[in-house]
Amino acid sequence: MSDFFKGLMQFRRGPWEMVATILIALGVFMLMQPFVLWAFTYSFITTLIGTVMFIIVSHFPE
Repeated sequence: MSDFFKGLMQFRRGPWEMVATILIALGVFMLMQPFVLWAFTYSFITTLIGTVMFIIVSHFPE
């Protein structure tokens, strides 16, 4: 677990890609659930932020 936070602080690709992937999955989940309107409202921006973040962090060093 400390390696994960150490990788985040050193801007390593692996941990940041995991965070971006979780954001994308969270955005898709928010889009498909029918119960909470605010989650549906912010689902597109959450997915978009995760996607842009993934594109950016794919240029980070291993």
